[in-house]
This record gives sequence, C-alpha cells and structure tokens, in this order.
Amino acid sequence: MTLALAIETSCDDTAAAVVDSQLHVHSSVIESSIDQHRAFGGVVPELAGRAHLTTIGPVVRRALENADLDPHRPAIDVVAVTSGPGLIGSLLIGLSAAKAYALAWEVPFVGVNHLEGHLFAPLLERPDLRWPLVTLLVSGGHSMIVLQHGPGRHEVLGETIDDAAGEAYDKVARWLGLAYPGGPEIDRLAAQGTPGALKLPVSMTGDNFDFSFSGLKTAVVRATEKNPDVALADVAASFQAAVAEQLLRKLRRTLETHSDVEGVALAGGVAANSALRRGVEALASDFGVVSLLPSLAMCTDNAAMIAAAGIYRFEHDGPSDLTLSACPNWALADVL
Repeated sequence: MTLALAIETSCDDTAAAVVDSQLHVHSSVIESSIDQHRAFGGVVPELAGRAHLTTIGPVVRRALENADLDPHRPAIDVVAVTSGPGLIGSLLIGLSAAKAYALAWEVPFVGVNHLEGHLFAPLLERPDLRWPLVTLLVSGGHSMIVLQHGPGRHEVLGETIDDAAGEAYDKVARWLGLAYPGGPEIDRLAAQGTPGALKLPVSMTGDNFDFSFSGLKTAVVRATEKNPDVALADVAASFQAAVAEQLLRKLRRTLETHSDVEGVALAGGVAANSALRRGVEALASDFGVVSLLPSLAMCTDNAAMIAAAGIYRFEHDGPSDLTLSACPNWALADVL
C-alpha cells in the first residue's frame, strides 16, 4: 500500500495531507491566509507567498503528527505536490518544500495538476464510483465540463472563454460592496432575494459546452446603475440565478449527448454554492444518474485531493524528476 504526503500551495491556502492508496485520509490540514487578503478584495500574490513560507513547515508537521507519523522520518512512500496551475510564487514554495522533504527522507516525489486533484476529490468520499462521470469543475480561476472515463482518464468538453464563474462572483461582490471572497456572500444574500428581479442575460446559449461570464458581470454593473434602488438581495439572487442557469444548461446538454454516464459531479470552490448544488441534484434525478456533491471541505483547495491524484500518477507514470518546475498555466487538457 502506497502512503503519500501531499502539499498544496497553488493559491492562498497552505495545505498538507497524508493519504494511502486505498484513498483513506489519515490527516488533512489547511491553514488559510484569507484574512490578509480580505482588505484588498482578492488574493495578493506576494502576501500569499510570504504566508506559505511561514506556515508550510508547521502545516506539514501537523499533518504527519495527526497521521501518527514521525515528523522527522515518516514512513511514507512518496511526496506529492501541486506544480500547477496557480500563482507562480506560491507554487514554487510548495514545490521546493516537497523536493526538500523527498531528498531528506530519500523517497520519490511527483508533481500534480491542481485541476486533476479536484477530479479525484469525489473518490475520497465515494471510492465505489462507477464510470464514466461528467464533472462540472467551477472555481475562482476555472470553469469547465470534464468527461471522466476513469481515474486519470479525462476529456475537457468545454471551458470558459473569459472569466471563470468564481471570478465573476468576486468581481460582482466587489461592485456591490460585499466582503471577499464574494461567492459565500452572494450565496447568503441570494437566499433573501428574488431571482429575476433584475433582468440579466444568459450567455453562450448554443450547443457547445463553453462558458462566458464577463458579459454577465458587465450587465450587473449597468443594470444596477440604471436601477439604483433595487434591493441588494435581489441583485445577488438574479446574478446567482443567471450563473447557475448557464452552468446547468451546459451540464444538461452534456448529459443529453453522453447517455452512458453513471454520475454527475461537482468540483472546485464554487461547488459549495447552494443553487448549483440543488441544480445538479435535480439534473441527476432527471437523467437517473448518481449525484456526486462534495462535502464543503472537499470543495476548497486541499492536499488530500492532491495526494489521491499524486498516488495515481506515481503508480501509473512513476516519479517526477527533481528538475520539475512550477507551471502556473498548466492546462488540464495537457495532463496525459
């Protein structure tokens, strides 16, 4: 049985986890630096990098101790680490730490694509998954529909051509004067508002699987300028409904054209959104497939999912070379 220590530092969260090849999570530790970024309305790369430098050692130690492993010489088989995509400074800190641990403990290391990590997250909670699956992966930096033929075998069917859904949430929240991160704030407000109170467009209504959210963001700005008295909750509800409609419409189209899928999954930070979760459950019921909604802990960036993907890559492709560098724009489609 392979036992992996994984490190995740693609953005502002410093995370470490210990997971085995049976996908049992022995420990998972996440240290957030969100409070340092909130005043700026978004993640400041330099602040994120400094936070990783401060926290990565203690976070790894806690993950090892929580897994009942010796932090000085743990009995692990491989060190997995996110090597892209993400913020270059943050990625380099995690990658450098992973290489140092691997050298010190004389074990191999493997670089992992962060997005592929999200695809492995459902396996940690549902190891009995049946394939193929359709996954809607939505986060602050990415929005895509992925057809998964099996673990590590995926096909990107469509993705955003501009802003990601999570990015649109943060930008609209900033326009409305809400706190960062914007997703939870808009979701909370939307529960008190009326969807459709503000007329907003739904983009990309064709038969392809791509998304676009930049126009919706602009539409919110113009609509609120023309209707300054509209309730904030109604703006949030209308915006959230427009985002969910576009995402769910594309997801429905995917299920219509891929009738052999066994389940539909959500992944990424926006997978915590209540409207989206309800919509995916309804779609799964309509098509008679399994609905795979991650726990809130698995929606956020975490190292357990990186460990799961890392174990797969290590067992199927072997270790990474120590010359591996960070790849901030590493596309999921390029993971072979």
